[in-house]
Amino acid sequence: MSTSSTPGRNPYLLPFALVCSLFFLWGIANSLNGSLIRHFQFALDLKRWQAGIVDSAFYFGYFVMAIPAGIFMRKWGYKRGILAGLLLYAGGALLFYPAADIRVYGFFLFALFAIASGLAFLETAANLYVTVLGDKEGAEWRINFAQSFNGISIILGPIIGSLFIFSKKEYTAELLASMSPEQIQAARVEEALSVQGPYLAVAVIVAAVAVLFALTKMPEIGKEEEASEGRVSIFSLPGKYRHLALGILAQFANVGAQATLWGYFVDFKIDFAANEHIGPAVAYAGWINSIVGDTDTMTPEKIAGFHASFALVLFMLGRFLGTWLMSKTEPRKVLLWYSVAAVVLVALAFVLGGSMAILCIMLTYFCQSIMFPTIFALATKGLPPAEAKMASSLVIMAIVGGAVMPPIAGLLSGGGSMKMALLIPFLCFSFVVYYVTNGYRQTGRQQLS
Repeated sequence: MSTSSTPGRNPYLLPFALVCSLFFLWGIANSLNGSLIRHFQFALDLKRWQAGIVDSAFYFGYFVMAIPAGIFMRKWGYKRGILAGLLLYAGGALLFYPAADIRVYGFFLFALFAIASGLAFLETAANLYVTVLGDKEGAEWRINFAQSFNGISIILGPIIGSLFIFSKKEYTAELLASMSPEQIQAARVEEALSVQGPYLAVAVIVAAVAVLFALTKMPEIGKEEEASEGRVSIFSLPGKYRHLALGILAQFANVGAQATLWGYFVDFKIDFAANEHIGPAVAYAGWINSIVGDTDTMTPEKIAGFHASFALVLFMLGRFLGTWLMSKTEPRKVLLWYSVAAVVLVALAFVLGGSMAILCIMLTYFCQSIMFPTIFALATKGLPPAEAKMASSLVIMAIVGGAVMPPIAGLLSGGGSMKMALLIPFLCFSFVVYYVTNGYRQTGRQQLS
């Protein structure tokens, strides 16, 4: 790789640094969903598959808004696209406050949809922007480096859930049977209100970043080339580029697997190993609690939440290692190693069960770390600027896989054992392996056969 691909020698250092902050911000929103899925099951009296619609509403926002985001960005540029995304993100987070007051599930889902709509703008702009801020050969490295900041922030979601959202009391079937209907209702109200503080804080931080972007000059890359390309038909692009079409499917599968494992991690932990814990995760939980001064006995949900957070530490380490490996060898090969390992780990989790299954799922987080950015870079590689912006929208649309797969996994679990739910990530990661071994190949403007 040429040294010019590194941000330290890039003439667009400041814009690159600011855009990296966006990757940090949307990681928080994504990683909070797993806490909400578990939390809403009691707070709003939902079945597991109903709570899984949290991910559906969230990722459906990407599906609906990705193409408008790409069109908006082509007309108004990267900076205005980023600002639109930040404002939608902050607005959606603010909606959690009244939603918690009235305890209407549909209101929460609308707020999540608004947040995801903002993230669709941010991801459509930022993922492509970092690939063009330098030489073409360094595109995969830059997007993985920027996504490393996302890896740092997603650790915070389960921590926030464990410390500020999950109750200090475990509402078991036995405990609920001993409570009056009025007491149960009061407990549900209290649980619903616990999401207000965290989401209000997120809204304030995102709004502050929007102000910073508004005051900063951001260069537009490839404007002249775009003007010469003329009109681009977005839906014709998959037919022109086989690697893009299959990349969209690979991203759909990747995000579907990720949303299933992340969204149901607490359920996996409680179902497979409620009273068996992974040593490093327990030590990590103790360290976090000592920092915040929390000395209360942890419920199974809280312990599971800290296991999820520790798994995201592995995710972050996987991304940093993957980024380093990509500076030494072909990024596609690194993705191949990671995706094959993910298939093997999910298969082992299915066969082994117990605490070993949880360990395998946690290690899968490590393998997932580089999948999204590297698939994105491979799918949009070699496209002219205007077509790349539209193709970016299509790849971001594929995030809807996170809306489709978790409810299916929830139905496969049947409300009982979570074992069958592992079939979803197994099949999804298997398709990613296919893409990395064959589907990534660029075939120019040939029609799909």
